[in-house]
Amino acid sequence: MFSAIIFDCDGVLVDSEVIAHEVEARVLSSIGLHYDPHEFKARFMGMSDVAFRAALDADGRERLGRSILAEIEGPMDAQYRHAMETRLAEVPGALEAVCTVRGLKAVASSSREAALERKLKKTGLWEHFAPHIYSAEHVIHSKPAPDLFLHAASALGVSPRDCLVLEDSVNGVTAAHAAGMRVWGFMGGGHMDEQSRARLEAAKVERVIEDWAHFTQALSSLA
Repeated sequence: MFSAIIFDCDGVLVDSEVIAHEVEARVLSSIGLHYDPHEFKARFMGMSDVAFRAALDADGRERLGRSILAEIEGPMDAQYRHAMETRLAEVPGALEAVCTVRGLKAVASSSREAALERKLKKTGLWEHFAPHIYSAEHVIHSKPAPDLFLHAASALGVSPRDCLVLEDSVNGVTAAHAAGMRVWGFMGGGHMDEQSRARLEAAKVERVIEDWAHFTQALSSLA
């Protein structure tokens, strides 16, 4: 069994990844930087904003011969904000499922702290986790390093080996394994597909969770 559950946010609690990928693809394509959607998800999902933008800038220098940060940051931030304000919702069933978790729980997300707060408050999830809500800004090295999950476990007062992590990205799964935690892969976000499932299985998640109803059933089976 386990003493605490640590949840990723984007694509697990809130259906933000599908929105973010649309914005990112549109902005990057507008400056001539194109990616295969599946490869983009596999490479970048779960990264902190700082690491993500550094990787994009490195690609710009390599493929376009220039730094692209000045070109993409303003449009990307503006489009993110508008899309999240107008379209963001919980992953269907997240709030109901979280309310059934009576033990210790936390959020550990690669999002920036302010953005994480906005997303969780907009979807009604904030109060069910606060104060145990941790962002990439709480640690030096975010996912795929284990630091963020270890920070959350320490704040909860539990051993890493007694934590279960729910993640949708290989970077997140890698971080959970490195932290010595159990990890389930989550397929319920709007951005997930069969290639996503294959990547989670290849990353050796303990089990694949189809949606929040399946998560609740899986928890009940462990009781």
